[in-house]
Amino acid sequence: MKALFYIIIFVVIIVAIWQVVKILGLTKVENQTATEKENNINGWLLLVFMGFVYGLMIYSLIGYKDVLLPQLSASAEGHHIDNLFVMTMGLILVVQFLIQFVLFYFSFKYRGINNRKALFFADSHKLETIWTVIPTIVLSGLIIYGLWTWNEIKDSSDSENPLIVELYAKQFQWEARYAGADNELGFANVRFIEGVNTMGVDFSDKNASDDIPLAVEEGKFVKELHLPKNRKVIFKLRSQDVLHSAYMPHFRAQMNCVPGMVTEIAFTPTVTTTEMRLNEDTQAKYEHINELREARGDEKVEFDYLLLCNKICGASHYNMQLKIIVDEQADFNKWLATQKTFAQTNK
Repeated sequence: MKALFYIIIFVVIIVAIWQVVKILGLTKVENQTATEKENNINGWLLLVFMGFVYGLMIYSLIGYKDVLLPQLSASAEGHHIDNLFVMTMGLILVVQFLIQFVLFYFSFKYRGINNRKALFFADSHKLETIWTVIPTIVLSGLIIYGLWTWNEIKDSSDSENPLIVELYAKQFQWEARYAGADNELGFANVRFIEGVNTMGVDFSDKNASDDIPLAVEEGKFVKELHLPKNRKVIFKLRSQDVLHSAYMPHFRAQMNCVPGMVTEIAFTPTVTTTEMRLNEDTQAKYEHINELREARGDEKVEFDYLLLCNKICGASHYNMQLKIIVDEQADFNKWLATQKTFAQTNK
């Protein structure tokens, strides 16, 4: 397949060079005006190329569906993101299909044979009104729906007893802490980073003592972040060094982590890790993934939610992964009860 691809690229480059040579008049052919025969051939080649474009589009949509995210969104707000995505891509595909057809069809219909000439007019107020008003209405609808969706993701004022979690990004790992019984995070700043206080928490702040850091075992961070099902989670995001981006694709959530400021994003998990593993779409995708891994001699893997960095933040950017486990509320409470607060850790 690669060899065929390289051959096609080589042919395209040669044709492009030849066309440039002709345009610059470096060939010995005096009359370079295309003949009717050449115009006819090019017209039919355009139709062939149109078929190739449509075929490639359909193949890409069907052949690469296994590498897409599961159709089931794992957050309540994610369904609005999916709806917005489907509407946007649907409009793009319809417009692309129609415009491509019009371009290729009229190029073929009015190819230079038998003195054919297309109808020409300098302007048309009716046409200009149509192709200005319709896109304006459609795009305005998408923008309004997009703003409403964004406000739903950002606004946590109507949530009862949300879980407050801080995600701290640095080259090249994630750290996290949960707000304690007071449901408030203690103040933190890079100036307080010292020794084991890698998140820069101000322990003189009374709200910090009951905060719960992501568990540490033998000096190593356990790469698991637990979240409860059907409870709003508000993430407070900080960065220690460069611009990072907290990306949780299965929840359709992403927000930049900016040095020197605290950003925020919120969503409500609706599907536990166990439930997502039993989803037929997820199982089909991971069956395909494990087939590829087995062919390479790698171990099989099972589905896990992930927190990733979606900014190229340095040479080890790929290491910024944190496993997320969504539990039922009762199971989450049991797990959280086993975790130590800063006050218990610092004793």
